[in-house]
Amino acid sequence: MGYQGVIIGASAFFIIGVFHPIVIKTEYYIGKRAWPVFLIAGVALVVWSLFIDSLTVSAVVSITGFSSLWSIHELVEQEERVKKGWFPDNPARKH
Repeated sequence: MGYQGVIIGASAFFIIGVFHPIVIKTEYYIGKRAWPVFLIAGVALVVWSLFIDSLTVSAVVSITGFSSLWSIHELVEQEERVKKGWFPDNPARKH
């Protein structure tokens, strides 16, 4: 039996679930100006995935990289959600 698909799918589900609170906390404490960190991490992980021989590991690293890149968009969206009052604003952070 080939379990690669199930491992990759479960990993994608887990990675997306982990990035959701990371984006929320990042926007709360730092704001969207943290986007370069997600860009550097995302590009580095995607490039690194090209050099990994194992298909499963390469896919998981690549999914993590693309999730990091997608988090840039989500940071901007999270800022809008805060403005709408859907999420709390950090009163200690200067805007």
